[in-house]
Amino acid sequence: MSKPDELLVDIAAKVESGQSNQMSLTVVTGGAVITGRLAPEAVWLQRVSEVLTDSARLGEFAGVFGTSAPKDGPPTHLHFHVARILQGTVGIPETGGMYRVSIADVSAWTVGDFSYTDH
Repeated sequence: MSKPDELLVDIAAKVESGQSNQMSLTVVTGGAVITGRLAPEAVWLQRVSEVLTDSARLGEFAGVFGTSAPKDGPPTHLHFHVARILQGTVGIPETGGMYRVSIADVSAWTVGDFSYTDH
């Protein structure tokens, strides 16, 4: 989107202000469909840092995701957790992943997450 969708920005701001991780959203970005729950940026950063800290190979990168100071202005990114990239009838990864998506790059979206089957 050349100009981010104001409604999507408002949803992201509501997630940030309420510190809620229950909002389900599905977006199309760069040809990929990502579906899952949104998390506040600080919560998302903390969780990514924890996962990296627990990794023998990637622990040194955990500090990059340290909690950042609150930013002025509206949110610029969506922070998905327990999310999947949909490919046909499969969700990747099966257990859900952590994705950061620029709101400006979202070309379509809907409230709720899509289910998928492995038939």
